[in-house]
Amino acid sequence: MTLTVGAISAAEHGAFVQAQRSVSFLQTPAWAKVKTEWRSEALGWFDGQRLVGAGLVLHRPVPHLRWRTLAYLPEGPVIDWTGDLGMWLDPLVAHLKAGGAFAIRVGPPVRTDVWSAAQVKKGFADPDVRRLTELPGQPDLVGVRVSSLLRDSGWLPQNPDDGFGAGHPQFKYEIPLTGRSEEDVLKGMNQQWRRNIKKAAKEGVEVTVGGDLKEFHDLYLHTAARDHFTPRPLSYFRTMAAAMRAEDPDRFRLYFAHHDADLVAATILVRVGTHACYAYGASSTAKREVRGSNACQWAMIRDALAAGCEVYDLRGITPTLNADDPHVGLIQFKAGTGGQAVRYVGEWDLPLRPVVYRAFQMYMRRRSAS
Repeated sequence: MTLTVGAISAAEHGAFVQAQRSVSFLQTPAWAKVKTEWRSEALGWFDGQRLVGAGLVLHRPVPHLRWRTLAYLPEGPVIDWTGDLGMWLDPLVAHLKAGGAFAIRVGPPVRTDVWSAAQVKKGFADPDVRRLTELPGQPDLVGVRVSSLLRDSGWLPQNPDDGFGAGHPQFKYEIPLTGRSEEDVLKGMNQQWRRNIKKAAKEGVEVTVGGDLKEFHDLYLHTAARDHFTPRPLSYFRTMAAAMRAEDPDRFRLYFAHHDADLVAATILVRVGTHACYAYGASSTAKREVRGSNACQWAMIRDALAAGCEVYDLRGITPTLNADDPHVGLIQFKAGTGGQAVRYVGEWDLPLRPVVYRAFQMYMRRRSAS
């Protein structure tokens, strides 16, 4: 089979995504409307006249060389990663190089390792284990093969030790849902999580779906100030909600947890096909004892189950198991849901114009240091 790559319309791209079992929301046409600071391009892989793959490309320009771009496919492209990678990637490289890209960055949605919640728990209890990667995970041979082929083809891994880089996290926490009931999922959680869900119900926490994004954003700003991260503006969430709901009314859902008249937690769930993703969350500092965040998570998990989803994605974690690491609380919280820690292939760059690529790397290092 010989494949060709060419531009496709947003409608063609959307129809292809809709026909897939599972696609990252970062590879939907809507995401191009959210990332307005980058030029976007929807590409299709064709076997003759038949569309067999698709990818959303975000073009990031180089300062002072705006006709040269980093062509970025976050958590994509949507192709057959189990097949002949050269057959899929070679025409992509040729197309993007002809369009002025100085480098290509891909994020294959392919796993390399999986660790169960029980393994993670044992890692926490062992003082000699400081990172997930020191535990014997279950390897995914497809991911191992993809990593090897990318490296042999000149692609460069962009995966920092902590799992968080300039792009999207390599390590995630996920709850498998296929063939499971609410009771199964609840039994898989640790005692603290089950107790917190029961506590929220006993305290009368009420979770509702839908509402005012401004109310969510106000609580999100409060959370950002408390937890010391840089928040996104309200306009970002309004754009995200409008773009995703235009593709599918159920793609973007807002959850609010109230105790009496007080908003105690709020979350955003994004679903594409059978993949449900916890995208953003916020919580009040007051009334933390009523466990509004756990109530929101449980409501989203139950809705994902009802929608027939195969996975509930809690997104990024760092691979640390070191009790002294400030990031360890993230994986401890998520591991309480049961589920599994997952390492993906991560993001990889292919320099097409090495001089420009090196200049871009220097620019990004100076920017991160400032």
